[in-house]
Amino acid sequence: MERKNAWKGYDEAKSAKVDALAKDYMDFLDNGKTERECVDTIVNQIEAAGYRELPELMKEGKKLSAGDKVYAVWMNKTVVMFQIGTKPMTEGLNILGAHIDSPRLDIKQNPLYEDSDFALLDTHYYGGIKKYQWVTLPLALHGVVAKKDGSIVEINIGENEDDPVFFISDLLIHLSAEQMEKKASKVIEGEALDLIFGSRPLAGEEKEAVKAGVMKLLAEQYGIEEEDFLSAELEVVPAGKAREAGLDRSMVLGYGQDDRVCAFTSLAAMLEIGQTERTACCILVDKEEIGSVGATGMQSRFFENTVAEMLNLVGEYSELNVRRCLAASDMLSSDVSAAFDPSYASAFEKKNAAFFGRGMVFNKFTGARGKSGSNDANAEYVAHIRAIMEESGVAFQTAELGKIDVGGGGTIAYILALYGMNVIDCGVAVLSMHAPWEATSKADIYETKCGYVAFLEKACL
Repeated sequence: MERKNAWKGYDEAKSAKVDALAKDYMDFLDNGKTERECVDTIVNQIEAAGYRELPELMKEGKKLSAGDKVYAVWMNKTVVMFQIGTKPMTEGLNILGAHIDSPRLDIKQNPLYEDSDFALLDTHYYGGIKKYQWVTLPLALHGVVAKKDGSIVEINIGENEDDPVFFISDLLIHLSAEQMEKKASKVIEGEALDLIFGSRPLAGEEKEAVKAGVMKLLAEQYGIEEEDFLSAELEVVPAGKAREAGLDRSMVLGYGQDDRVCAFTSLAAMLEIGQTERTACCILVDKEEIGSVGATGMQSRFFENTVAEMLNLVGEYSELNVRRCLAASDMLSSDVSAAFDPSYASAFEKKNAAFFGRGMVFNKFTGARGKSGSNDANAEYVAHIRAIMEESGVAFQTAELGKIDVGGGGTIAYILALYGMNVIDCGVAVLSMHAPWEATSKADIYETKCGYVAFLEKACL
């Protein structure tokens, strides 16, 4: 059941569409390196496409009808979109669900200190990372500082060509004999991931003059004092733009492609579909990389509450109808899969691996060792999805996340499955997943977008 490379079926016109979508995707990555930035970027696009915010419609008491487009944002980190179908919502939704958080370093609440004429910021890593990958890279600082007076200061330093960048130092090879004997997980300790923030002492200061110097700059440029770090959300991410990769420009190299590649293709599908029978829905959430917890994670009641409000606006609300709607829904948990890497072939079982260029990837189950923690889609639903993709001419493949006893992973699929709906994981294969720079195939991005469109328009098991 080997799948052919999708590129082989593209003519010049189709290749141009693939490249155009990839360009839009790279812009999306560059403009959305944090959850908040993603939400801002998404809201700008969907409002231009005619989406209206749910709270406004609730205040107006407007009754929704087929074709209406609605969105809701929660805490500036999670967004959900609906396009009302011609069938009652109680007959179910077609849902795309992805996450917009990515592994990174977060600045601690009391981070700034001076040591040996360096000003440094303490960090705490977020999500699963190989810590040694984050040293000696140019890094950028993104986020917000919430001040006591209620004002919000947005921070984005390191992305413009004339911006300074930051970095984390590493021990020179000449002195690292002992370090090189350590396990990879111990080569760089979490508490050693301190961001070098400055080194110029402030004139006239005797003690902690370098720290005083950077605080003076923060005060002048952003109106921030040291106490404001207590109520800040600052993320350290790789500096620089996403790039085309390969001499043939067939790939995208960039930060945060897990899972913003699926968020982007889900968004693109929502913006492309016409009138659908079932209501189309796309939920893009925070906190997946740390267990989908918290008020902005998939385990919160935000999605359920929003569905209830939508049912109310279409005149179908009751507690029983909320349950009926969710149970009758079909979902693609839009998350990435591990791409087969010939340099590390021993980690994969080749017959059940995802390959670059062979289309969108379906993972019937994820989890780890014995499918622990997995949503395992039922056979009937897999058959239904197969039929949709084949009818729509979408290139797709199936995969597992590496060999059985090697590792594993999870997505938001199991959380939505708690409502009793059909859910399967699917998305784009990623090379070097969770590294500061990840790689994807342009062909897979395109096929995944096409697959999401087909699902939104045709799924109804």
